[in-house]
Amino acid sequence: MTLASKSGGRLIAVVGPSGVGKDSVMAGLHEAIPDLHLVRRVITRAPELGGEDYDAVSVSQFETMVEDGAFAVHWRAHGLHYGIPITVKYQLGKGTDCLVNFSRKALTQAAEIFPRFVVLNITAKPETLAHRLAARARETDEEISKRLAVADKPLPAGLEVISLANDGPLFQTIALGAALLQPVSL
Repeated sequence: MTLASKSGGRLIAVVGPSGVGKDSVMAGLHEAIPDLHLVRRVITRAPELGGEDYDAVSVSQFETMVEDGAFAVHWRAHGLHYGIPITVKYQLGKGTDCLVNFSRKALTQAAEIFPRFVVLNITAKPETLAHRLAARARETDEEISKRLAVADKPLPAGLEVISLANDGPLFQTIALGAALLQPVSL
């Protein structure tokens, strides 16, 4: 079954606290639904820091890209700049659903820009998050505590939200997520 739509594709903004497994779930959803386009973000993070697949740029390069209109949406979080390339509009215009790692702070702005905007809110229990954050060894204990303190921050009101818990085996989360994202057949 294809995700293409005559009215344009959906921008599916994946949000959730650090350590919830957004990148793993997104990769699994793309494998389960090959027509789903994974959007590659531009980030002012050094390329060797790993995590998601992204385009690393300097702050000055990012600022130039903003001035040049290279982003459909951009924001700042955790001391970094993030941008969603304007090319996402081409994919959406073709009727392709696009999956992108997003920030809660940019959701309202994106909902105003994209007519078919959906939030995939991935959640996990605090103990699951704490374990995953410690295991990835990218942050200090203090930084982990700060991330856990804002893990259940509410989403802005008025958005179409699909919630997906990721506490169990990844294959179960992906299967449920794929079922939730499949279009309804009439």
